[in-house]
Amino acid sequence: MASVEGYSLAVASMESARPEIDLAALVETYSALLFRVAHSVLRSPAEAEDVVQDVFVRVLEHRRSLQEVRDMRVWLVRIAWNFALDRRRRIRPEQWDESFAESLAGSSVPADKALDEAQRVSSVLRELERLPRGERHVLLLSAVEELGTAEIAQVLGRSESAVRALLFRARTRLRERLKKRGGER
Repeated sequence: MASVEGYSLAVASMESARPEIDLAALVETYSALLFRVAHSVLRSPAEAEDVVQDVFVRVLEHRRSLQEVRDMRVWLVRIAWNFALDRRRRIRPEQWDESFAESLAGSSVPADKALDEAQRVSSVLRELERLPRGERHVLLLSAVEELGTAEIAQVLGRSESAVRALLFRARTRLRERLKKRGGER
């Protein structure tokens, strides 16, 4: 059993013979996903890394009850999502890391095309920010994190039909706004 800074990386109760949950494996399996979730909300790598650390601190705090978690992936994403939203409320949009759009643009393309792509991504992100909160949230979880409808419903505490409706409205509204913006150029 490995340990990190005095914390046991395996959860086992002395009184029961429950199987152990390997926290090192949880970190290895889910840290990239949790980073993407936080980064999609915060648009800052440093802030996203802090959120991931906070999630695993929460896991350590609840290590004795991890066996009761039905879907570990959804539980962790929900924690990361909520932590990221809490941090975002404290950060003004103009403070976001401008390199977020550039990080989404392709790195294997010529510089002029990468710049154009970063500008398009930036435009999409601006329009995404203008969407109503519920629509923006389901679109981020669906498009950026590639979560399914059922998982998004669990993360956001909504029904699957509500998530499908929000996704449809968000995609439609975003498409219309981007077409309108493209026509203004």
